[in-house]
Amino acid sequence: MPDPLLLPSPGAAFADRTFDAVLFDMDGTLIDSVPAVERSWRRWAAEHGITGPEELVIPHGTPARTVIAELLPPDRVLPAFDRLHELELTDNAGVTILPGTLGVLAELPLGRYAIVTSCTRPLAAARMAASGLVPPPVVVTADDVAHGKPDPDPFLLGAELLGVDPTRCLVVEDAPAGITSARAAGCAVLAVTGTHTADQLAGTDPAPDAVATGLAVVRFVTGPEGIRIVDA
Repeated sequence: MPDPLLLPSPGAAFADRTFDAVLFDMDGTLIDSVPAVERSWRRWAAEHGITGPEELVIPHGTPARTVIAELLPPDRVLPAFDRLHELELTDNAGVTILPGTLGVLAELPLGRYAIVTSCTRPLAAARMAASGLVPPPVVVTADDVAHGKPDPDPFLLGAELLGVDPTRCLVVEDAPAGITSARAAGCAVLAVTGTHTADQLAGTDPAPDAVATGLAVVRFVTGPEGIRIVDA
């Protein structure tokens, strides 16, 4: 497992690289929805008889339907997912934009970045509205792909909708499932801490190219050769 202390800074890791587009995860990367997510999952767990809801490991970065399918029998998955979706749609109190998000997005031209999230489209819209985040023209959600993260489909679709080669994309992610998805799609990866520690992110196989404490410590510079990432 790579030592996060030995991983280069984003500026050093990508010093010789440029990208045609940046694909951002949303929750934990652009916005902080952790309190709302945890409230909804713990209430859902209590309602559905999941033992020890207070000890439930809240999933981040994986589509909720996939997680529920691992916890409940097949005949209970769909109604249980519908209930969780209802809880999440109606509780977005405290969802905020993370530090650095607005500055980074302002540095990127429209059409050169997208949001790729494991949320459903209605939930993504609700969380962006609650936080004040203005959605870009391209937003890929769990509703748009047959297989969500950690499969590569979400990032492959994001690159396709932007009209770029996925190997020319930088993915910014906060969760191991998203890192795995991005790597499988052939993308470079910058991981940001928050929902997971630097050790957890660096231990993903394959590992991200770099780990940062958030978007506030990086900048994006767009030039004739593409997008460069530098340390702030």
